[in-house]
Amino acid sequence: MNKTTLVKLGAAVTIMGTGIVLGSVWSTNAEGNALKPGSTQDPVVTKSYVDQQIAAALGQGGGGGGTTTPPPTTTPPTTPTTPGAASQVEVVNVPIGKTLIADQGAQFVVRAGAALAYSQDVDGISDVTDGRDIKNGQAVPKNHLILFPRDGRGIAPDPTVNKNQLVVLVTGGYKIQ
Repeated sequence: MNKTTLVKLGAAVTIMGTGIVLGSVWSTNAEGNALKPGSTQDPVVTKSYVDQQIAAALGQGGGGGGTTTPPPTTTPPTTPTTPGAASQVEVVNVPIGKTLIADQGAQFVVRAGAALAYSQDVDGISDVTDGRDIKNGQAVPKNHLILFPRDGRGIAPDPTVNKNQLVVLVTGGYKIQ
């Protein structure tokens, strides 16, 4: 080997060695600044500990050892008195000549038959699927989610199309008039 080749080889080894040393130093410094889960700076806690701390912050006791004050009991919701007032989906058959009137916040999906929107004022019902307002007397499309923002609005079977009753999936309160 000649002198030039040895100088180039020595320079390459020196540059590689310097890179390795600097890389390991920078990587160690970067890791030392990060919080490690389970360390004293970032402890892992249990749900019961978090519940105790929340209860203590809300003034319900539970801030340490000993007995804890149980959280206040809540009264379960009363059973609805109107048909379909539960939050479950209910299949409702609406006979020809009747109207399905929704409570505020109810949701309908027409499954079988043709339906017309019913509203006592100029505002209609919300077709959430198409993002449009359906005015009184307009057709309500099948399999579209219909939202009733106020009481007193609903849907009725279209007497010109239906020979049988209207089948609707209902979530929320309603009445048939």
